[in-house]
Amino acid sequence: MSVEAYGPSSQTLTFLDTEEAELLGADTQGSEYDFTDFTLPSQTQTQTQSQLDSQVNGPDGILQNGDEPVIKASQLLAELNFEEDEEDTYYTKDLPRHACSYCGIHDPACVVYCNTSKKWFCNGRGNTSGSHIVNHLVRAKSKEVTLHKDGPLGETVLECYNCACRNVFLLGFIPAKADSVVVLLCRQPCASQSSLKDINWDSSQWQPLIQDRCFLSWLVKIPSEQEQLRARQITAQQINKLEELWKENPTATLEDLEKPGVDEEPQHVLLRYEDAYQYQNIFGPLVKLEADYDKKLKESQTQDNITVRWDLGLNKKRIAYFTLPKTDSDMRLMQGDEICLRYKGDLAPPWKSIGHVIKVPDNYGDEIAIELRSSAGAPVEIPHNFQVDFVWKSTSFDRMQSALKTFAVDETSVSGYIYHKLLGHEVEDVVIKCQLPKRFTAQGLPDLNHSQVYAVKTVLQRPLSLIQGPPGTGKTVTSATIVYHLARQGNGPVLVCAPSNIAVDQLTEKIHQTGLKVVRLCAKSREAIDSPVSFLALHNQTRNMDSMPELLKLQQLKDETGELSSSDEKRYRALRRTAERELLMNADVICCTCVGAGDPRLAKMQFRSILIDESTQATEPECMVPVVLGAKQLILVGDHCQLGPVVMCKKAAKAGLSQSLFERLVVLGIRPIRLQVQYRMHPALSAFPSNIFYEGSLQNGVTAADRVKKGFDFQWPQPDKPMFFYVTQGQEEIASSGTSYLNRTEASNVEKITTRLLKAGAKPNQIGIITPYEGQRSYLVQYMQFSGSLHTKLYQEVEIASVDAFQGREKDFIILSCVRANEHQGIGFLNDPRRLNVALTRARYGVIIVGNPKALSKQPLWNHLLNYYKEQKVLVEGPLNNLRESLMQFSKPRKLVNTINPGGRFMSTAMYDAREVLIPGSVYDRSSNGRSSNMYFQTHDQIGMIGTGPSSMTSLNIPIPFNLVMPPIPPPGYMGQINGPSAGRGGGMKGKAGSGGGGGTRGGRQRNRGNMGNHSGGNGGSDRHGGHMSGSQASQDLGSQPFSQGPLTQGYINMSQPSQMSQPGLSQPELSQDSYLGDEFKSQIDVALSQDSTYQGERAYQHGVTGLSQY
Repeated sequence: MSVEAYGPSSQTLTFLDTEEAELLGADTQGSEYDFTDFTLPSQTQTQTQSQLDSQVNGPDGILQNGDEPVIKASQLLAELNFEEDEEDTYYTKDLPRHACSYCGIHDPACVVYCNTSKKWFCNGRGNTSGSHIVNHLVRAKSKEVTLHKDGPLGETVLECYNCACRNVFLLGFIPAKADSVVVLLCRQPCASQSSLKDINWDSSQWQPLIQDRCFLSWLVKIPSEQEQLRARQITAQQINKLEELWKENPTATLEDLEKPGVDEEPQHVLLRYEDAYQYQNIFGPLVKLEADYDKKLKESQTQDNITVRWDLGLNKKRIAYFTLPKTDSDMRLMQGDEICLRYKGDLAPPWKSIGHVIKVPDNYGDEIAIELRSSAGAPVEIPHNFQVDFVWKSTSFDRMQSALKTFAVDETSVSGYIYHKLLGHEVEDVVIKCQLPKRFTAQGLPDLNHSQVYAVKTVLQRPLSLIQGPPGTGKTVTSATIVYHLARQGNGPVLVCAPSNIAVDQLTEKIHQTGLKVVRLCAKSREAIDSPVSFLALHNQTRNMDSMPELLKLQQLKDETGELSSSDEKRYRALRRTAERELLMNADVICCTCVGAGDPRLAKMQFRSILIDESTQATEPECMVPVVLGAKQLILVGDHCQLGPVVMCKKAAKAGLSQSLFERLVVLGIRPIRLQVQYRMHPALSAFPSNIFYEGSLQNGVTAADRVKKGFDFQWPQPDKPMFFYVTQGQEEIASSGTSYLNRTEASNVEKITTRLLKAGAKPNQIGIITPYEGQRSYLVQYMQFSGSLHTKLYQEVEIASVDAFQGREKDFIILSCVRANEHQGIGFLNDPRRLNVALTRARYGVIIVGNPKALSKQPLWNHLLNYYKEQKVLVEGPLNNLRESLMQFSKPRKLVNTINPGGRFMSTAMYDAREVLIPGSVYDRSSNGRSSNMYFQTHDQIGMIGTGPSSMTSLNIPIPFNLVMPPIPPPGYMGQINGPSAGRGGGMKGKAGSGGGGGTRGGRQRNRGNMGNHSGGNGGSDRHGGHMSGSQASQDLGSQPFSQGPLTQGYINMSQPSQMSQPGLSQPELSQDSYLGDEFKSQIDVALSQDSTYQGERAYQHGVTGLSQY
């Protein structure tokens, strides 16, 4: 019988007789159950229950005598042995149509039909974290299911009793107070409506049908352990590949995965490249992969039956407003995106026009607004029957590809030094001869602190520098100051880029304050979008040029009439081009996005100095777009401990497109200059991020008193620490999209806390709510406005967004909702330490984390955080007006050391504590002055992204805090170690240690570029730790090779160098230049020391060389 025939009658599930219906853990039936405390059996209970069932009835339905456990056990054993011989044939013989497409289980009570893909799946987990049906629904983005006709509930389409919504991720049930009835309702709006209270349902009892990524066992039986073991064993990877295959070929089977060419992995990015051709050959295909994925994503997003509300903009252009049904794509709509609107109805002739987005969904409403390019013939009286297509633009990808090509083909695209440095070759360090300014602070900008002055001064003298700006350390001011000094040198305009428009605008504003002539170059599609620096935008500056009266006249005419005659239009364009060229040539600074640097208007120009801000959020090819415009001096600013670039295509991301250029250079041993004084957070808030992510090097530029709000009346559990972790015991649920999560208990707690903050005197725009999940974000927006006790307007002004949206910004108060709370799934997104770092460092006055410590504490980093909050007595529970310390116990935090992955990509798995000795031989290793005597450690530094390419570590020369700390006595067993393990390590390691050490490990591909051994301080280090160290080979290789060549002569201070001893780390000329120093000689040593957090040396040694992870 067809599914439809079951329509309305299937809306309430009435179970007649529990005995007959053989339901597992069917707590929902039977009048003897009292519904006050309605709980479902846990996964393990249902599992054991189902095992018992299968024992009582046996796999083949033979009734067994289930009295004695002994008999049962022996029978189980017997069955297992007896089945071995038919094991192989069990799942190759013809399976019924309703067998699970992954594993082949075909018990009608255990399988569910997916209405979209027309396949059956079981409710067993197999080897994956969720059940097969839920895995499939999520991967295939389907949401409607039907139960099997021979199952206990018959052929039922699961749908909401109230509104017939069939999205299983929204559906849940309320056990009705009447006897044997269960009502299915959707989470929103039906279950949350108060009108339901009239009927005998209690909507607070609502629970989702899918819990812990698996259908409730009374609805769909969970196959027994035995059935799951007999079934086809399929791994999560195979499932993912199979789902990908089904998109192209719906009838594909698991066997098709083995065919050659099914799943070709692209080539991994490397750490070093032979030449720019190899570089292009590796990055080109990755950019193409990402482009194809993006195109597929955009084009699959066509929406029909859209209702449009028409309006007229101030610039006389038509604006269309409409809402899109909640889509479950990973696609983020941005201002400036192009959308094609078509009319499909019969009331007017077919019409279509392209417009670009000027408003995206926010707290005030889910409407999208597009401004049409030409509104000729637009059916503005008709609201219905429109279709929306997303226009995919290949511009950004084309520009990246062309930059890669230019880099390979054009000699003049970058200077020789930068070319070799970017490819990871060894080159002699260069110092740029330039007149250093007397005062480093730029006019119109705040005074710089010591680490900022150090950064500015160093950067001006180097062709390639990295600046790491932890949260709140004044990255933008530092960048603007550097640009100011570069522009004053008179070597033509400086190009300033960043991956996002917001970042560019912020920096443009700062640079403008210094009085330089700044031009902001916008993409054509964004010219209509207003920004704080619109008046600096090229298209606006050309409108106000007094030197070209004819252009102004034509412009005025165009604005008034909207169109020009063709001859006028031609003349207008030619004049505008001239005006633009003139403005660009005369500018001191040109600001645009990285991709914007590929604009044809800049094509003929050469930029000597280029600064890229937020460069850790750009992919490498994106960074190359501005770089190939003639860079001779390149400054990358960013923070690889915060979020990296967003890469949509998983394949490309896995192959390394998601690693930024900044990160790769860090791993190559170019030490970033770190800004060290943070001005954002209350000192109590900065302690944890500083210790965990920045080796304890962040100093506070604000005092606790500066960060106490006047007239703000909120009871913090510890008055001097404006932070707490609010223990919440809710369960996560899958959001309506199927690809995200939400947690209703947390949402209601977040609402209570927000209301509390507002009542205490915080303004709504000072509060930010961060959650890593889109599902929780949209649930929170709705929940706060419907259930909050204050005025809706107030809640609308509270910004609720993902961690990613908050990067680079700050709020007075941050509430972080963690969402995850489960038994089997882990914590997903929250695993990324960089997300946690960004979330914890957005707040100035206070941070409140709402989460489930039980689920979170399984992850080492969160375990650290929870332990820290517990030590500070701010891990609390109970009602908000009477918080008490939580008594939860956590395991002792393990040391956060990661042996495989120190360095650039370190945030994906490794975290360093300031007191820790880092991994020997890694970029971040500062403990070289005293090593444990066990020398067998990996010298290859496997950064998450870097495949089995040439080894990176042995040929690095790493700058060492040389003789700033007196070396400790060599560890015991040292002398015997001299000709130890490393003697056979690779070429002649004596002599020029750097080059020899490289030879062995790089598979003989090491060409000695330049004299690798001699630039003492290592890549980028010589001019920082005293340029005159080059005589001594001692300093140079401590970091990069095992200490086994006569440590006393080579590894320690060479007493024959009095000049070094007398003046730690600062060369003569450096001192004389420093106008800002005065008598604070000590502070200068501190600067030199604390810079790049290099002085871990002695601390590292005292705190236990024993802690080294030894191989």
